[in-house]
Amino acid sequence: MKIAILLVVAYLLGSIPSGIWIGKTFFKKDIREFGSGNSGTTNTFRILGKKAGLIVFAMDLLKGTLATCLPMIFHLEINPLWFGLVAVIGHTLPIFAGFKGGKAVATSAGMLLGFAPLFFCYSIVFFLIVLYITSMVSAASITSAIFVTLSSIFLPYVWPTILPTYNWLLTLVCFVLTCYIMYRHKENIIRIKNGTENRVSFGLNKKEK
Repeated sequence: MKIAILLVVAYLLGSIPSGIWIGKTFFKKDIREFGSGNSGTTNTFRILGKKAGLIVFAMDLLKGTLATCLPMIFHLEINPLWFGLVAVIGHTLPIFAGFKGGKAVATSAGMLLGFAPLFFCYSIVFFLIVLYITSMVSAASITSAIFVTLSSIFLPYVWPTILPTYNWLLTLVCFVLTCYIMYRHKENIIRIKNGTENRVSFGLNKKEK
């Protein structure tokens, strides 16, 4: 019963629509009506600015982390990745926002932070490198998701300091989330191929102000 209740808590944590609440509370804007129409971090940066974007990113990240840590907090013998995955589902299908949420990236990263902090840092470094090269959040998100999935397989054998042991559930969850992230970014992928994808003001190919 405790596990079931905490899984619901994990979903509700993931369902917190950070971008929507920040936009409506402090800017009197529903960010779903602007830009890409998405309620996640990237559109928040684009519509509400850096400060709001950073706050939304932190909230979306940490709700995944907190959900993943629930078994440890309540001393449950269960793989915490299940709770992180439920939080990601809540983020993408939030009950508090008509089941229309973000693209799963930030909350998935938060899940990694809660499960394996060094692996999270390793993954963020790769994300930032790709972002610097491409100046595209979408490209960095997609390639990082693929990289994390592959790393979850080989890293325990080549760099166990970062990920000490192989965990089949970690690989499975990363693979499922990678497929979902790619699906959620299908329009971005088309724009990347066409050379029309939005760029950020960072990196080698940054958007000119």
